[in-house]
Amino acid sequence: MKQIYIIRHGETELNRQGIVQGRGINSDLNDTGRAQAEAFYQKYKDIPFDKIYTSSLKRTWQTVQKFIDSKLPWEQLTGLDELAWGVWEGKANTEDSRDAFRLMLETWQQGDYTAHFDGGESVQDVYDRLKEPMQILMSRPEEETILLCMHGRAMRVFLCLLLNKPLSEMTEFPHQNTVLYKVGFENGKFSMLEFNNASHLEGLVINND
Repeated sequence: MKQIYIIRHGETELNRQGIVQGRGINSDLNDTGRAQAEAFYQKYKDIPFDKIYTSSLKRTWQTVQKFIDSKLPWEQLTGLDELAWGVWEGKANTEDSRDAFRLMLETWQQGDYTAHFDGGESVQDVYDRLKEPMQILMSRPEEETILLCMHGRAMRVFLCLLLNKPLSEMTEFPHQNTVLYKVGFENGKFSMLEFNNASHLEGLVINND
């Protein structure tokens, strides 16, 4: 069985402030994000990964930098990028922005997966572009153990795609920073092996001095 470790990137300063980043903002990890990345590395550094995949945004590859530094093969896939939130990317966390996002999430939950903000993507757009990364995972049997780092909303959509679930169920996948979902691939089908695993963060102490 192929085993795929799918994690969300570590925290950025915009994450901390509750500001949406999306595909168009290429932010760095903050101190908390770097500590989360280190905690994940310490727990999983002995897993014999054959390949690392990240999105094209640096917060993903910064999260798995120590694995990359160990000379593991690494490939960036733009298909793994976060959903583009268009006009709302980087905007302050205000009552208006929270209302706009709440309405959009409700629209998706009601089944209109093509709804999107001006200049942004819909979850259907993301679902469609994630089919290429899925095909890559399916078509490389020599890569038996994979580490894949991506983004919160895109990860939820990806899990729906891999597990053949409707997009209405994407809210059922919690997505704190560096959370792990372990997925298996065997006989042409993906299956969930570990759900919402954040055990590497237990007891994590962040020093912001």
